[in-house]
Amino acid sequence: MSRVGKYPVAIPPGVEVSLAEKALAAKGKLGRLEMPLSDLVSVTVADGKIAVAPRGESREARMMWGTTRALIANMVKGVSEGYSRTLEITGTGYRAQVQGNKLVLNLGFSHDVVYEIPPGISIVCEKPTTVKVSGADKVKVGQVAAEIRSFRPPEPYKGKGVRYEDEVIRRKEGKKK
Repeated sequence: MSRVGKYPVAIPPGVEVSLAEKALAAKGKLGRLEMPLSDLVSVTVADGKIAVAPRGESREARMMWGTTRALIANMVKGVSEGYSRTLEITGTGYRAQVQGNKLVLNLGFSHDVVYEIPPGISIVCEKPTTVKVSGADKVKVGQVAAEIRSFRPPEPYKGKGVRYEDEVIRRKEGKKK
């Protein structure tokens, strides 16, 4: 029995959930998200809650039960509160700035790295060394943050590079004389 799937997802005030044949849509103050549903689970919306149940006793149905419930919970939280990821840039001369719908990063290369901001995502640079990625879709926010980090991942000797705010970089000792 799924320990995640058996709990219903509460629908917060201000969020509308509509259930079609093979899709579930949630609409809130931060936008609208839609998710296709598997044939292995059944989803019901009643009394301000979304309940997910497996359609059979197969292993795949039980796996999709918890997965579908977690994805629905992420979707409902995303349209009501949203998700954000903060990146910190460490290094002499390293900085970031938003210009229109592009993020321009100076990361010690001979050229600036220009990242096109995808729709549904907002990027804010409060300081030149912090980048805050936010949006309604948890997967998209995480993917954009990972792509920005991949331009210059933190190195273990001086700690220079782009890292997540809560990430701990294990430092190595340099060479000895």
